Amino acid sequence: MTALYPDLKDASVFITGGGSGIGAGLTEAFLRQGAKLAFVQRSDATAFCDEMEQKTGNRPLFIACDITDPDALKAAIAQAADAHGAVQVLVNNAANDQRHSLADVTEDFMDWALAINFKCYVTACQAVVPAMQAAGKGSIINITSISYMMGNAGYPIYTAANSALNGLTRSLAREFGPDRIRVNALAPGWVMTPKQLDKWVTPEGLAAHVARQCLPDTLNPEDIAGGVLFLASNASRAMTGQALVIDGGVVVTG
Repeated sequence: MTALYPDLKDASVFITGGGSGIGAGLTEAFLRQGAKLAFVQRSDATAFCDEMEQKTGNRPLFIACDITDPDALKAAIAQAADAHGAVQVLVNNAANDQRHSLADVTEDFMDWALAINFKCYVTACQAVVPAMQAAGKGSIINITSISYMMGNAGYPIYTAANSALNGLTRSLAREFGPDRIRVNALAPGWVMTPKQLDKWVTPEGLAAHVARQCLPDTLNPEDIAGGVLFLASNASRAMTGQALVIDGGVVVTG
């Protein structure tokens, strides 16, 4: 059972990468709250929108967009605002944890990795903040990862971008707190999305990771959705500049 947040009904919500992986779980969760939801991704998501409408009775607005193109992302957010009203909740979710070693990092790869894992977060924040300031409220949620907290090897530019997102989150929370715009980060653990299962999950690797968790269960997208709904809603009205971790108990903060 998912908690219901009355203030999310009819709220204008925008999610990057909302048609697959963790993002798909977030989209479904917001639709079940009755939100007016728009999302972007590069690949066609018509079939996913059909599925969501059938399951929830609420159809999301899909906008095809390359989020590494700042003008395209800003135009998509403007389109969502035209359809649903000014964005009240922004979930910066899209990312790419492509594995790489330091020796393999080229300038082109680093530019691409930072564009998709950091720069587009900044662009989306720039696009939604003015309307949130005018409304005197808003919630921005930056999806990060526990990977940088764990000191994982194998994707140094990705972990660096995730660490940077926490600095961005705290600075924006301070800058826009007087406007009652809340900015928080949410760091998932290893979530069993189709991409992870296809590319990187092995029985041995998964068993070793679960052994590091306090809880013995693997994580699914719906396990992340509850925390995002909480951060989006008025239930967390006094919470900003924070990093909420949902990882089964791998890392311990505080």
